[in-house]
Amino acid sequence: MNQDQDSQKRYKILLTGANGYIGKRLLPVLVAQSHHIYCLVRDKNRFVIHENFAGFVEVVEADLHSPESLAKLPHDFDVAYYLVHSMVSSTEDYYDMEQEAATNFVRFIDTTQCQQIIYLGAMSSMKNISKHMQSRLNVQRVLSTSKAALTTLGAGIIVGSGSASFEIIRDIVEKLPVMVAPRWLNTRSQPISIRNAIKALSGVMLNEKCYKQHYDIAGPDILTYKEMMQQYAEVRGYKRLIITVPVLTPRISAYWLSMLTSTHYNLAYTLVRSMSTEVISSDNRLNEMLGIEPIPYKTAIKMAFDRIEQHLVLSSWRDAMVSSRKDIKIMNFFEVPTYGCYKDVKEVEIQLKADEVVENFMSIGGENGWYYADWLWRIRGFIDSMLGGVGLRRGRTNPDKIESGDALDFWRVIAFNHDTKRLLLFAEMKLPGEAWLEFKIIEKDGKHYLRQTATFRPRGIWGRIYWYASLPFHLFIFRGMAGEVAGRKNTPIQ
Repeated sequence: MNQDQDSQKRYKILLTGANGYIGKRLLPVLVAQSHHIYCLVRDKNRFVIHENFAGFVEVVEADLHSPESLAKLPHDFDVAYYLVHSMVSSTEDYYDMEQEAATNFVRFIDTTQCQQIIYLGAMSSMKNISKHMQSRLNVQRVLSTSKAALTTLGAGIIVGSGSASFEIIRDIVEKLPVMVAPRWLNTRSQPISIRNAIKALSGVMLNEKCYKQHYDIAGPDILTYKEMMQQYAEVRGYKRLIITVPVLTPRISAYWLSMLTSTHYNLAYTLVRSMSTEVISSDNRLNEMLGIEPIPYKTAIKMAFDRIEQHLVLSSWRDAMVSSRKDIKIMNFFEVPTYGCYKDVKEVEIQLKADEVVENFMSIGGENGWYYADWLWRIRGFIDSMLGGVGLRRGRTNPDKIESGDALDFWRVIAFNHDTKRLLLFAEMKLPGEAWLEFKIIEKDGKHYLRQTATFRPRGIWGRIYWYASLPFHLFIFRGMAGEVAGRKNTPIQ
């Protein structure tokens, strides 16, 4: 079948990585075309379906490392998007992990009616590539063994609100008027706008001309990372001095990035190794074939800020991962445990309307802060980043909107329900145990109270030592935070 001849046909699509940065951007485009999309995720509780997608989207749960779970998926789809990468894995065996996932995926695909696999991978022209890029090329090789035709789109830096590369450049340029930077800032790349990337991903779908083809997708500008930072500064109206030095090793560079930006050390190290390789397109056939007008880098930055300033960021790289801890399923932490746990419970009569207090704790974190002793929260975030954690710099995707699965500084939103007036967070900072923070409106004796509960389940003796060592700070911070969230006016806290 050919899309040029039958553009009105509706397809069934399997979308892996549906809760990732690219997946969340691609999904609305596929829905707008009235296709039926099976969104494949490892944890349904981390994926919220927009009400406008009803009837077009079906969420299916499976793990690419578990062939048994894949066997339970629907088999009647026409095309599959493979948008899964282990870029942020803290282990050294992500090459083998990615190969295993791709192999299981191919075995499953070969049992279905799928005609095409679309993979977002690495550019074909790269030389002396990092282990991370080698892994992407290996995944491409594995996917090409499927009976379904493989179409690969190779991309470098993707520029858009919420993308990892954009947010790193944004963090650095916004914060530092003068910077001494690693020499990899002189490496050339060819960034592509997220709009162009999504148009390419959707445009090759079930287009027979694209079967068994590899296309590089890129914007019109070839720039060094230093030039990208300088042009970002020009768009924002800043003057920045950037001095590159040859003495910063990849590990030191990774620490430099993790200290300055919202990325954590493991991701920063992977990015640094990749940034040492030129990423320049070897062909632009797809632009002409699909009628794509390449968007210049500066224009892509302006478009990104249009979304940011309107609070319309659809997805962020930070929402697709659990950065400071081993990969976990959020559903395992919906029920806060009681056995073997320490708890700090604060109750305060609310001085505002209940919905106003809900708005307060719904807006917590990020640029809004933590209502009380923000400087102590920043110290805790700094310590976490020094230990290789995410710190506080992840912020939040939207300053006044929150959904289950969102990253929120060094927490993850486990559950938020405006009707039940409850917010539950799970800690992703480096800890000798597991921690939850819950805000909830309760009613007692005809009055409304904010109940704020911090729960910690220690891991061994060090977990218990950590809890008792933190008690003085908890007493100070949690008491003040509960009062401020509740809008306290000299009301006692129990």
